[in-house]
Amino acid sequence: MATKRDYYEVMEISREASADDIRKAYRKLAMKYHPDRNPNNKAAEEKFKELSEAYEVLGDENKRQQYNQYGHAGMKSSFGPGGFDFSRDFTHYSDIEDILGTFFGGEGGGGGSMFENLFSGQRRSAGTGPQQGSDLRFDLEIDLEEAAYGSEREIALPVAEECTDCHGSGAAPGTQKQTCKQCGGRGVTISGGGFFQMRQTCPICGGTGQVIINPCRTCDGAGRVKNRKRVTLRIPRGVDTGARLRLAGKGEPGLRGGPAGDLYVILHVRQHELFDRHEDDILCVVPVPFDITTLGGEIEAPTLDGYAKLKIPPGTESGKVFRIRNRGMPKLNDYGRGDMHVKIEVEIPVRLSSQQKKLLQGFQAASSAENYPTSTRIRTLADQFYDRRSQLDKDNK
Repeated sequence: MATKRDYYEVMEISREASADDIRKAYRKLAMKYHPDRNPNNKAAEEKFKELSEAYEVLGDENKRQQYNQYGHAGMKSSFGPGGFDFSRDFTHYSDIEDILGTFFGGEGGGGGSMFENLFSGQRRSAGTGPQQGSDLRFDLEIDLEEAAYGSEREIALPVAEECTDCHGSGAAPGTQKQTCKQCGGRGVTISGGGFFQMRQTCPICGGTGQVIINPCRTCDGAGRVKNRKRVTLRIPRGVDTGARLRLAGKGEPGLRGGPAGDLYVILHVRQHELFDRHEDDILCVVPVPFDITTLGGEIEAPTLDGYAKLKIPPGTESGKVFRIRNRGMPKLNDYGRGDMHVKIEVEIPVRLSSQQKKLLQGFQAASSAENYPTSTRIRTLADQFYDRRSQLDKDNK
């Protein structure tokens, strides 16, 4: 009896290989030795079986740890005294489907996956037992106020529910489904032999194993009808655009007694005219009269919780930002809040009376460059630039 090769040797990887390395190695070698690429090649078929056994062990963290410690002897409890049996012990169905999809350009005909088409005895035909309902997605726009304080909303969803006339069977009341004569109720047709058998979804019954002779008029034999379902949703404080709320069991109802799917609500927070959100912080641009920014004073700045008194120092320039701690958005699933940022924007008065104009003209006449240091500095820099340019013009002549 031939000595069993080391699994790492079979997969052509090191013992320190990562889970991703192991999967990539299996994909590469499985595509090389797959029987569909090597028809009537017994050697390739044996290599594929050996490779799949190695991947079953090394692709499972617990089995790999047991193999590293005890070698092949440690696998007896996993595979039994008869050793690895592909049709019984192989569990990495999705990886096989991925590889077969590469061979054939996607799923097989008749609606079944390539795995269901090629491997007998591994999965039951779809549609013969309880089936979980589909998950649903619902995009919901909310206001900033709702995101800040939380709210309760009721939404209406279009869902496919079990037909009340036929109770989900699809057959007209008083009639029943009949066993499909094409597949004998198996839901699949089988052809071929050897290591693989070609299993294709029955084209007559669509894999259910049954056919409807007299369809229900209410649902046209679908077993479901479209209805609008109202769901109450609780929006927590602090949510932001992109937040996903999961409501277990609020998706589409299942078939044949299967559980309902889940509902995922994706939130989108509308832009607010006054408050600009930056993660957990809030920015608000507040216009302040020029006399207050010049002489100093106190203003009432809007925040999420109402007006807050804010002292403005004398000489405050437009664009200055003040921070009010812990007055921003509540932190989602956490304690505390962000900060409130108040950006000052100097407001120029309009519609002046004749008296106001005279007062400003008097102030203008009494003002000097010392009253406007920023303007004076800009003019000085500009004069220096022009003087330097004039000197360069002279030197270049």
